[in-house]
Order: sequence, then structure tokens, then C-alpha cells
Amino acid sequence: MKHFWKKGEPFVWLTGAALSITLLMAAVLIVVVVVNGLGVFWPSRVVTATLQDGGAVMGEVVRSESVHEAEGERLQLKIGNRDLYGLDFRWVDESAISRLEYADDTLVLERMEYGNFYGRLVSLSSEALAVAAPGNPFSQLRQAHRHVMQQKTQLTKVDEELAVVSSRMARTQRREKSLLYKGRSASDPEFLELRQEHAALQHESEALMQRHAELAGELHAYSATFADVSGRERTMPLIELVRFYQPNSMSVFSKIQYYVVRLVELIFGSPRESNTEGGLFPAIFGTVMLIFVMSLFSFPLGVLAAIYLREYAREGLVVRMVRIAVNNLAGIPSIVYGIFGLAFFVYGIGGSIDRMFFPDQLPTPTYGTGGILWASLTLSLLTVPVVIVATEEALGAIPNGVREGSLALGATKFQTLTRILLPMASPGIMTGLILAMARAAGEVAPLMITGVVKIAPALPLDGTFPFLHLDRKFMHLGFHIYDIGFQSPNVEAAKPMVFVTTLLLVLIVLVMSSVAIYLRNKMKKRYTYGTF
Repeated sequence: MKHFWKKGEPFVWLTGAALSITLLMAAVLIVVVVVNGLGVFWPSRVVTATLQDGGAVMGEVVRSESVHEAEGERLQLKIGNRDLYGLDFRWVDESAISRLEYADDTLVLERMEYGNFYGRLVSLSSEALAVAAPGNPFSQLRQAHRHVMQQKTQLTKVDEELAVVSSRMARTQRREKSLLYKGRSASDPEFLELRQEHAALQHESEALMQRHAELAGELHAYSATFADVSGRERTMPLIELVRFYQPNSMSVFSKIQYYVVRLVELIFGSPRESNTEGGLFPAIFGTVMLIFVMSLFSFPLGVLAAIYLREYAREGLVVRMVRIAVNNLAGIPSIVYGIFGLAFFVYGIGGSIDRMFFPDQLPTPTYGTGGILWASLTLSLLTVPVVIVATEEALGAIPNGVREGSLALGATKFQTLTRILLPMASPGIMTGLILAMARAAGEVAPLMITGVVKIAPALPLDGTFPFLHLDRKFMHLGFHIYDIGFQSPNVEAAKPMVFVTTLLLVLIVLVMSSVAIYLRNKMKKRYTYGTF
């Protein structure tokens, strides 16, 4: 037994058990997220529950639980119809239900507002019937809706033209303010030319708005009347319907097709209904771009700092203090970095840029407010200690004989560094970058005060000159989870989207980390066992 303890076997088993528990916890977390996330978009059957008191409830069965004070269970139904009932869910005791049925003509409507509507089709407007062939009412509804969606593209084009005109008007107003700031009078020819251009753009904008109102009025004439389970009717314009289906009569193939459509919308669509429905493309784009811009700052800065500390700085008290400071920086709470970024980057550097280059726009800030540039710089400061430590460890693991041999063959210190040491240390450097990216992807607290928003009106990268807008605010998957999970007015209804967003964030981190790990392994094979 003494020999057993002397060899350290208990500690080997202890560390192995700790690793197994950690991996098991991570696996359970991923399984929970995947199970709850992947099943969100599968079309569930809609049940109609006739109650003992003569009433009725229609909705999707979300879950069931035992009733403690009585025998039996109770069901939680997602009843939707928020505009009629004011709530999305309702608990019903099984003892209060006299009959359950799954009617084939039950409709689920996904709307732009107020969530899903559960009910039955009553009638179509004359305009909708005019564009649909005679036949099944559900088929007529589908044809009319398809016609409206085709006509909606004209409305979208008008919106795009209106956005371009509004952007040109904003540029004209900025130029006018710039001339006034420089002391030019309102009678100046250049100022008068700008006023004429602004008036022409204003006239064009009014014409486009009128055209938009006419098209919207024409499209709103295509409508349909639906009734809920109690018979209350609701007339809805077809343009407000995103999609609709009859879940109780759908085949497996139809359900798979619907599931794929929802996944595509999730990745490439825009959010709606306070971010609880629709797509997540702006948040996905903002998350990826934030990590990319952050890496552009933290990676070279961390590598250069580590090279200096390991290869050029003379060992002494100052270098030891710097290393201690770097290690301590890795343990500072992220919100502290956020406050520093707000004070130094946003108000300090951003405010100075506004005063130097955009004084005519003040007091409206250009760079003196939150944006993706300042958020990226803040996360760079947060992650640069990780890169420094990993790079130093990678350089320190290279034997001194390699350095001495290179110098003995006549290479300079810089040539030794660039052609020998950095290639050999590149796998360790990539490890630091992977850790930095993984940590930055999940940070939320610093972003909340340096540029992230609930809804971003435009992406930081688009087709408008100068194309890259680092001063713009952005959306982020981590903040999206916090917002819909804890700040939504209807948290219970938003819970499925929380799991979906979490799954997307985990997948993004896994994909980006996998690419980095692949590159690291290629570097390791080439520079550890190959030739330089």
C-alpha cells in the first residue's frame, strides 16, 4: 500500500476522474442544448381540447406534469393568438378535459406580429379569390398568399430606393452643416446648390413614400378571415402572414421540407417580434465579424509582446513584474474591461476623433459612441494576455541549442527568429489564438457598454460607401441570448429561441476553433518534423 501511494497512483486516478467528470458535464450540456434546439422548428400537431364546462382550447402540447394535490396530470398548451388572449400558454387539467381531437383543417399561421395564430380558415376576400383558382379553400389561400409575396417584391424595391434617397439626404445635410461650421453663409453658391439638391431629394422621397403607401394599400386588400377555437373571427392581410400550414395533415416529407425552410430562415433571415422569432443573420454576422476584427488586433499585438519579453528583454525585476501583470490581467472580470473600453476608447479616442475630424457633426457623435471597432479593441485587451502567455510558452519550449546553432551558422537574431523560432512555435501560437477566439465569442458584459444593441438598423459591412462601417453598432449572439432569455416581455415564449441561439453560438465557436486547430496541426507537422 505504501508503494501504491509512493508511485502516485491515487493522484493519477483522481485526475482521470476529474477529467472524465468535466467531459461528461460538457457532453450533457451540449446534448441538452442540441435536443432543445433542434426540435424547435419541427411542426407539432395541434390538439383541440373540449372541456367539461363546454369550453374548448386549441394549441400545441408543450409539456405535462403531475398535479400534486389531485390524481392525474395537467397539460401546458401553447395556445398562441396573443392578440386575442394576451398570453401564449395555458395549463389545463386532464380531469377538466372531456375530449381531445386532432382536426385535419386546423391551421397554424406564422405572423409578422403577435406570434402564431391557431384556428380555421373562414373565408377569403374578393381580391384574394380573384387571383386563386377555384378549388380547396386552403389551396386558394396558398395561391393568394404566393401572389401577394410576389407583389411584395415591388414594395421591397421601393423600400430600397427610399433607403438610398434617405442616405443621400443625410449626406447632403452633413455637408450643409460642414459649410456652416466653416463660416460659409446661406447665400453661398455651394450652399444653395446643396439646398436645391436636398429639395430634389425630398421631393423624390415624398414620391417614393406615396408609392409605398399605394402599394401597401393594394396588398392589404388581399386578406383572409380566420376563427379561433371559440369562434371569434379575425381578418388578417395576407402580407402579414410569413407562412401557414396544417400540421395535423402534413406528411413526413412536408414536415422535413418545412423544417429545412425554417433553418434557412434562421441563418439568413432577419429577426422579428422583438427578436423572439425569425432569423438571426445580423447577430451571426456581428459575432463573426467581431471575432475577426478582434483577432486582427489581439493576435499581432500579443505575439509581438511575447517575442520581446522572451527573445529581446533582459531578465530582471521589470520583466518579472510585466509577466505578473500579464498573468493578472487574464483574471480581471470582463465588465472591468468594458468600463475601461467605454472610458478610453469610446469617450477618449472616439471623442478626440470627433473633435478633430468631425467637429461639424457635434454634438451628434460619429466615433464617440459605441461601435464594433471599440468593442473589438476592448475584447482585444481582454484576450491579449492569453496570446502573450501561449506565445511565450511556445517560444520557451524551443531548446536554446536551436538558437545557438542558428547563430553559429551566421544567421542574425532576426533571421533566427523569423525563419526558425516562429515557425517552430507556430502551433503554440495558434493555440493561444484559439483560446482567445473562444473566450471572445462568449463575452457579453463588455459589449453591452461598447456597441452591442438589441436591433441593428444596418450591418457594419454593406454595399454603401465606404462599405466597411466600423463606427456602427452591431448585434451579437451572446447578447441576443441574454436579451430574449431575461429581458423579453414573454420569457416563456422566447425560451425555444434561447436554445436555438445557444446552439448556433456553440457551433460558430466549434467551426472557428476547428479551422484554427486544423491549421495548427498542419503547422505542427510541417515545422516539427519537416524542413524549414
